[in-house]
Amino acid sequence: MSLSNYTGGLSVEKTTAELNQIANVLKLLGDKTRLTIVAILKQRECCVCELQEVFKSSQPSISQHLRKLKDAGLIKEDKRAQWVYYSLNSRTDLYGLIEDILEHLPDQSENIKLIEKNIPALGCGC
Repeated sequence: MSLSNYTGGLSVEKTTAELNQIANVLKLLGDKTRLTIVAILKQRECCVCELQEVFKSSQPSISQHLRKLKDAGLIKEDKRAQWVYYSLNSRTDLYGLIEDILEHLPDQSENIKLIEKNIPALGCGC
């Protein structure tokens, strides 16, 4: 076995790919809004309008954050009629890393209460 091709039994290509994947996830979660979205989705699935309520941000802005998280495989979507609900993807290879990161974040109960308090007013079918 050549050290140029293997490191600790893992191929350099695989190790580099995993390192790149982890770096990309950390870069995505380096954004406060995306990090908070992931923390909320760990506790509860949400639609865009519910997240708009938390961040006081536009639908396109929240949708862009969700798209980036979905493209990375960190969240999944569930289409129900005309609504799309987002949740944390527990089947991603990096779910353990995400859980470890989320352990260090503030509790999202206040944001969850805000969402649940305003659900009837959102008019989105939630």
